Amino acid sequence: MEALEGLALGPCAASLYLQPLRLRYRQNGVSKIWDFMRTHDSVSILIFNTSRQCFVVVKQFRPAVYMSEMVQHFPQDFESNCPENWRPLEGRLPASVGVTYELCAGIVDKPELSLEEIARQEVLEECGYDVPLASLKRITSYRSGVGVTGSKQTLFYAEVTDEMKSGKGGGCPEEGELIEVVEIPLQDSMDFAFDETFPKTMGVMFCFMWFRSNVAPKLLEKLE
Repeated sequence: MEALEGLALGPCAASLYLQPLRLRYRQNGVSKIWDFMRTHDSVSILIFNTSRQCFVVVKQFRPAVYMSEMVQHFPQDFESNCPENWRPLEGRLPASVGVTYELCAGIVDKPELSLEEIARQEVLEECGYDVPLASLKRITSYRSGVGVTGSKQTLFYAEVTDEMKSGKGGGCPEEGELIEVVEIPLQDSMDFAFDETFPKTMGVMFCFMWFRSNVAPKLLEKLE
């Protein structure tokens, strides 16, 4: 995950995952233009291992996060907003600045599958747990990136045990995924959520807080 080399910036003529568009409209009689990205919706899953009382999250390198750091440190590499040809980047930062902690997640790109079926596949591929569909609990859905994408993410909750582990996880190498599975002990979860030295998504923070309010009290009742 840390071996990063051959950085180059180039044009994005076509993509399977996003499409830049411009909307022209009138609002209250005022003409406006807004640029946005058309992207897939997604699912994410808060996984709690009841055998060891820990959350299971994923850790991976995110190019967009890395490049946001690069812009701050080496602005000269980005003087041209729309490069016409591939060009090497002069600046260098360690790959670790682009690594984030996230919920297990995936895009919704299989219309023949339900959101629950997609979520189940992601848990198996990324974290190695075989979760029954009936065990997936829908938490809520929300709009992310409302200024740029406006896509919808649906959150699920799944409890797993060590006996449900059927693979090592790590994602699909054929899809370019390089994922590390990380366990966060329940007693350390809130400290982890607000520790800025661990870069993480808002989904992690929200779901840990949701768990504390909606699931943790029931766990305490079982222990009493």
